[in-house]
Amino acid sequence: MKHHLKRQLRRIVTERPYQIIAGSAAALVLAAGAGTVAAAGDDAPVQENTAAVADLGAARLGEQPASRGEARVAVPQASPSASAAPSASPSASPSKKAADPDTTAKAKPKPPSSKSLDYDYQAQINYFYCGPAAVRNALSAAGIERSQDALAGPLGTTEMGTNSAEDTTRVLNQQVKGNPYRTRMIPGTATPAQMDRLQADVVEAISNGRGVVANVAGTATDTNGGWHSFPGGHYVAVVGYKNDGRTVRIADSADPSLPSYWVTTIDLAHWVSTRGYSA
Repeated sequence: MKHHLKRQLRRIVTERPYQIIAGSAAALVLAAGAGTVAAAGDDAPVQENTAAVADLGAARLGEQPASRGEARVAVPQASPSASAAPSASPSASPSKKAADPDTTAKAKPKPPSSKSLDYDYQAQINYFYCGPAAVRNALSAAGIERSQDALAGPLGTTEMGTNSAEDTTRVLNQQVKGNPYRTRMIPGTATPAQMDRLQADVVEAISNGRGVVANVAGTATDTNGGWHSFPGGHYVAVVGYKNDGRTVRIADSADPSLPSYWVTTIDLAHWVSTRGYSA
């Protein structure tokens, strides 16, 4: 055994320089193995140190020998991962659909500064039919023909007259589709806000082809200086306006010789005070 070790050392010395490191490692391994064998006796079988042989082969190939705790398992070299495909850029959020000009709500057109309705005037047929006559004249502006007698019953008209603007509103809505009329009461002296409301109501109603019925009391002076007095109350129809509603046209059934005249909206508001109107 000793002669065999010497021969291995001589052969290692004669190897090329780059193999000296590997040979030295092998010699150390063989020496360690020889010591183990010697301890067991010359006749003990030689056990091959497979780990040392594997490390020796690795040293000859220029590899790093594996440590005692590492298993020398060939692991295939992972191929470089393919470059990740560029992620799709987030799609731009869809822009809001442009408003369709055909479906977009259009602004309500401004009413004309002046407008008068075509109506069929009729004077009241008796002294207490001012209510039916005013309603009848207002309806004629919308192309609705009704007699004063036909309207007197629904209005509850008696020799004491017609009770209030609530009655004229109710009957007007019975005759006109859509119930467009509303009652506006002015229980005391008309305020500036109530004057503005009356002006706006007259402009809206007449712009839509509807006459207004007003329950008035007291005295009013028209734009020509005419004097109109009804201390016990009266009904008139409003069938036109001008100056953006600052002046209104009255259809008055009381005097067939003066079927219509103009008054300021402020004067009409005072005339309606303590009563109301249907617009």
